[in-house]
Amino acid sequence: MSIDSLRRSARATVSGLPQGFWWLWLSTLVNRTGAFVLTFLSLYLTVELGHSAWFAGLVVALHGLGGVAGSPLGGTLTDRWGRRPTMVTMHLAAAACAAALAVVTSAWAIATVVLLMGVAMQAVRPSINATIADMVPAHEVRRAYALNYWALNLGFAIASIGGGAAIFLGYRTLFVVDAVATVLCAVIVFLRLPETRPEARTDKAGEPVVEAKVSMVTVLRDAPFRTLVLLNLLVCLVFTAPWIGLPLTMADQGLSPSSYGVVIAVNGIVIVGFQLLVNRLTDKRSPVLLLSLSSLLFAVGTGATALAGSSVVAFAATVVVWTVGEMIHVPTNAAATALLAPEHARGRYQGVMGMSWAVAGFVAPIGAGAIVDGPGPNVLWAVTFAIGILAAVGYTLRLRKALVDDSDVDGSDGGSSDSQGDIVGIAGEAEVEVVVVGDITGDSTGKAAVSA
Repeated sequence: MSIDSLRRSARATVSGLPQGFWWLWLSTLVNRTGAFVLTFLSLYLTVELGHSAWFAGLVVALHGLGGVAGSPLGGTLTDRWGRRPTMVTMHLAAAACAAALAVVTSAWAIATVVLLMGVAMQAVRPSINATIADMVPAHEVRRAYALNYWALNLGFAIASIGGGAAIFLGYRTLFVVDAVATVLCAVIVFLRLPETRPEARTDKAGEPVVEAKVSMVTVLRDAPFRTLVLLNLLVCLVFTAPWIGLPLTMADQGLSPSSYGVVIAVNGIVIVGFQLLVNRLTDKRSPVLLLSLSSLLFAVGTGATALAGSSVVAFAATVVVWTVGEMIHVPTNAAATALLAPEHARGRYQGVMGMSWAVAGFVAPIGAGAIVDGPGPNVLWAVTFAIGILAAVGYTLRLRKALVDDSDVDGSDGGSSDSQGDIVGIAGEAEVEVVVVGDITGDSTGKAAVSA
């Protein structure tokens, strides 16, 4: 492929989206560029404050637990209050929590602030994803989510490098910078992003159309969407497991933490370098096909970790495989949820989908650690392989009819009248001692706490 063809492909990937989307994209980039709290929290707690690795892991898990509550809260506020005010409020709340961490020192205070920060960070995700679905034509929604996810990872890569270089300034300084970046993100949203919540519909006589009331219970009763959420939970469990299991597995093989740092850096490098290309290659493909493929890539990539032995190159190759699955899955799942969501309930559907990421971000690190300490690392990778295969089969058998290719609804408003859903939220991914990678997608992000 020539340089000119690559340039044309890149232009085609980023062209044709509304100006409002790019302001939202910029706010995501700014927010993640200053995302230092989760990246350095475990080191701050253990190295700076002298707490145990167990306590550091617990605090990071509390961030994920906060996301479980924050996601439905944010979804409800997004529908009732509006996208823009929800984003601004939750960004400012997250900034206040980041600033508070630079001041508080007691264990209980830190745990409380991190829990509240998890609520705020996850609560903003439904409004972000609803805004994208509101302003972008349905046939372009998956591309928009992919671009936003690319901004998230690009910002996180910058934060990781900048934070490492600036660590001599002190952890508290980094937390203040995080707070400032998050406030700047809120300012961009407040000044440049229009409110996109759909107005109440009217009939031909000009009378308001009464929309069916949608509660969280109503969302969970939507069978296709419920299936999508459950399958996404399975994928999220597989996606989150390596962030705990991989460093422990490599340590079991006698490899150093620096070797793990090199291997896990492959994830960010591949996403930043190839997300636009992957998006171009998968454009207009069947959502079911892509979700099944991404699940298989997660299964093969994590499962092959058991065969890596003590080779750093082999471990890096496994990361490449499941990272490609991540790049396909996050925007496709977001677009699939958008396809299933009615306009007036996009926030609530997004909130429920975000809970699947948050639950995985809380459960998977605990489960992965228990399996590694018990039966051993190879059992963990066998389990993730089996779960990934199960998810791929589930997408193929259960959602083929529910998910129509988004290219077939060109020109629609991003939702379907007889189906419901939208969002990818990212639940944080915890590491016991080294780093919490911001999310996923995201977060979580944690990396998974921010996906999409």
